[in-house]
Amino acid sequence: MIEITSLSKAFGKVQAVGGLTLTAGDGQITGLIGPNGAGKSTTFRVAFGLIRPDGGRVAVDGHDVVQDRIQAQRRIGALPDVRGLYPRLTAREHIRYFGNLHGLSGRALETRIDRLVELLEMDGFADRRARGFSRGQELKVALGRALVHEPANLILDEPTNGLDVVSTRAVRKLLRTMRDAGHCILLSSHLMAEVGALCDQLAIIERGRVIAAGTPERLRAWIGTDDLEEVFVQALAAAGAGGRNPCPL
Repeated sequence: MIEITSLSKAFGKVQAVGGLTLTAGDGQITGLIGPNGAGKSTTFRVAFGLIRPDGGRVAVDGHDVVQDRIQAQRRIGALPDVRGLYPRLTAREHIRYFGNLHGLSGRALETRIDRLVELLEMDGFADRRARGFSRGQELKVALGRALVHEPANLILDEPTNGLDVVSTRAVRKLLRTMRDAGHCILLSSHLMAEVGALCDQLAIIERGRVIAAGTPERLRAWIGTDDLEEVFVQALAAAGAGGRNPCPL
């Protein structure tokens, strides 16, 4: 479980996150959606333990990401918006390196790597160096790194951005399988069809706070449309007019 409580973070005069509260439960896929600059990536970076919040708290399975950062990070698989591959390492070496960082080694680690190579369809480039990888190939390697230690919680920033249709379907199937096994998955995506197909709960944020939240079905009923994109647009319009959490979780 990932619990975000009254989270705030500013960069100089820019308030990136302003009092965001959200709970992503076990056995669920929770979508965090919003326009560019709404605070999604900043929220994720705090949850990863990469930056310290100015106020509020993020806890992963009860472990505070500031006070107990290592324990929290051990329970998270992170896919940041910047993939950050080492150009001289192969795809397989990337995943092995992150497995080592999580204390894995030997045959158990190699078995996990082989399984991820198969699941993410990396057979054709698993032993190539990362320099020159396509965006889709980079994403698959980054997903493999995030999954190698079999974390209970996943935080994924645009998990299918750059993938072709077949690979996208494979990743979505994997995420559903992990959800059904009890994992907590928190993701962001600009693809409304994706969040509608994957997410059990949605939180729409603007200017670093939740403006609407609920199941996709409840949000559609709130607006009176089957079009989740229209729900998103109307929620932003309501917030701009002074609306406050018109469809609470």
